[in-house]
Amino acid sequence: MSSVSPSRRRTANAIKERLRALSTQLSLLNHRVGARLEIKDADFNCLDLVQRHGPLSPSALARRAGLHPATMTGVLDRLERAGWVTRDRDPADRRAVLIRAARERNAEIYALFGGMNGRMDDLLAGYSEEQLEVLQSFLEQVTEAGRDAADEFS
Repeated sequence: MSSVSPSRRRTANAIKERLRALSTQLSLLNHRVGARLEIKDADFNCLDLVQRHGPLSPSALARRAGLHPATMTGVLDRLERAGWVTRDRDPADRRAVLIRAARERNAEIYALFGGMNGRMDDLLAGYSEEQLEVLQSFLEQVTEAGRDAADEFS
């Protein structure tokens, strides 16, 4: 017999369902922003990874994005041609290449996410600092769980 109450199970299932719905909505938002910028979905995801975690080597970016290195070459060619990233020599190892986001282009992206960021600011203003810390911790743990689950497919 399970020690989890039916109410707790329903609430936990509702949270999982809301996370799935959130994932879908954020994918749609990213798709539409990417479309406005004329960037393919996979390319936009890679650009986001470089912006948040860069500079990165092409192989490190491919691992984070879950893409084959040959696919990454095409992604980087398109992003570089459009002026979204640069490929620079690694100062620590002149044979290696680092991918950097073109910071001067950030304003274009931020402007398109302005509506969502404003809505998030309004929403978060209704939570106490302690509640925000719980939300932050929860989202970090969900992200880690998702990363672990994805790694199981590698």
